[in-house]
Amino acid sequence: MWDVVKSVLAAFFGVQQDQRRRKDFEQGKPGAFILMGIVLALVMVVIVFLVASMAAR
Repeated sequence: MWDVVKSVLAAFFGVQQDQRRRKDFEQGKPGAFILMGIVLALVMVVIVFLVASMAAR
């Protein structure tokens, strides 16, 4: 599971290594990457919202 998180975070920032990307496509389950991508995107939105609301005070 930690490998999926690291791969999704690397993909978010655009620093995914080609070797790692190939391994993910060959061995990983697409559902795990999709789910983790959605979860991490929601976490990012919540963090941005909280930081923006704190800055607006």
